[in-house]
Formats: sequence, C-alpha cells, structure tokens
Amino acid sequence: MARRRGEVRILVTMQCSDCRERNYITSKNRRNDPQRLEQRKYCSRCRQHRAHREVR
Repeated sequence: MARRRGEVRILVTMQCSDCRERNYITSKNRRNDPQRLEQRKYCSRCRQHRAHREVR
C-alpha cells in the first residue's frame, strides 16, 4: 500500500554509529518525535549493542 505525502507515521532507517552499517528500518510518528531517533540496538557487524541513529 502506497503512503500519502502528508502521513504522520514515516519509515526511517537506523544506522550504527561505529561501523555505519544500516541495520534496521522502523516507523516513527513525525509529530511526536521531530528530531532524529537514537536507540541502542544490536549490530550484527560489530556483534555488540551500539547506538543506532536515524538516517535521512
């Protein structure tokens, strides 16, 4: 199903802060979280939990 242009929930890609690998795709509410998301997630390349940031 195609997304409309003014949707509130958007898909964002999460990138590892250390190795720069793009590991995760998640959705976020644009109105509640206008800044970039940052979460600690497992990186398969580093084999550790690392900070992952939203990539535009």
